[in-house]
Amino acid sequence: MVLFQLGGPDSLEAVEPFLYNLFCDPDIIDFPFARIARQPLARLIASRRARHVAHHYAGIGGKSPLLEHTARQAAALETALRSDFDARVAVAMRYWHPLTEEAIRAMERHAPEELVLLPLYPQYSRTTTGSSLNEWARRFHPDGWNPRIQVVREFHEDEGYLDAVAEAVDRSLAEFPDPRGVDVVFSAHSIPVSVVERGDPYQRQIERTVELVWRRGAWPARHCLCYQSKVGASKWLGPSMHQTLRRLAGEGRRSVLVAPVSFVSDHVETLHEIAIEHREQAHSLGIADYRMVPGLNDSPSFIQALAALVRSRVAVTSPGYT
Repeated sequence: MVLFQLGGPDSLEAVEPFLYNLFCDPDIIDFPFARIARQPLARLIASRRARHVAHHYAGIGGKSPLLEHTARQAAALETALRSDFDARVAVAMRYWHPLTEEAIRAMERHAPEELVLLPLYPQYSRTTTGSSLNEWARRFHPDGWNPRIQVVREFHEDEGYLDAVAEAVDRSLAEFPDPRGVDVVFSAHSIPVSVVERGDPYQRQIERTVELVWRRGAWPARHCLCYQSKVGASKWLGPSMHQTLRRLAGEGRRSVLVAPVSFVSDHVETLHEIAIEHREQAHSLGIADYRMVPGLNDSPSFIQALAALVRSRVAVTSPGYT
């Protein structure tokens, strides 16, 4: 099987080429005559943003930890599946190594009869899951190997995934002196409103995940949903994290727990944007107790949820992986 993720630079020197790959993505940058202008525009945007973005990575150790987290998830998932299949798990990053073609070569060496594609984005968007699967379709041209392919398109309502998120929120919320005074802020990566208006289900699925997680927990705290990581001048999904923290501070709220809901692994958007930038904002506004729910990463409950998703896609009569 193949786990898909965004990817991230493995050094400060890799930040600009990583950004170039990101902004070259036709599922991210799309407009009339984009095929002609996309690469020059991506080069321009990457060069202008590289220093600012590199500063963020410098603050969390000089590189993205996303590959390390995903590699651990892949190893743990292999172990969890080995009781049922001769499982092999490869990692395909969208914008930095190991890229999709590298994952394809890794799978070709084993030539499994059944192949499960699992993008690690719980909620579907054409800018994330759609982009990863489109890249797979462009690159996957096997010679003499024709596996049965199953795709996990989304898992925002999956029982195991929801249990893992609720478990993580519950652990973090229990650390507050009085959970009744806490505001749980679910935060998701934002996308342009224009993408949603063209039929992308992402916003609806994010809202559904939050609804189901909150129903599971039945916590005495309050909760809300906001979005983060807007880029550019166009209208993106809101309210933003900045706006939400200002609103809560204005209401006299002093305890906040941020629960990333569209990310399954810690990376720059959780470790720097939420844990550093927004923490500083919260403290400046008088929110004295500001905390973040850690990413699911390779937590046992999340790995078991992924394993169940894979098992549900593999035919009972399948001979497994060879």
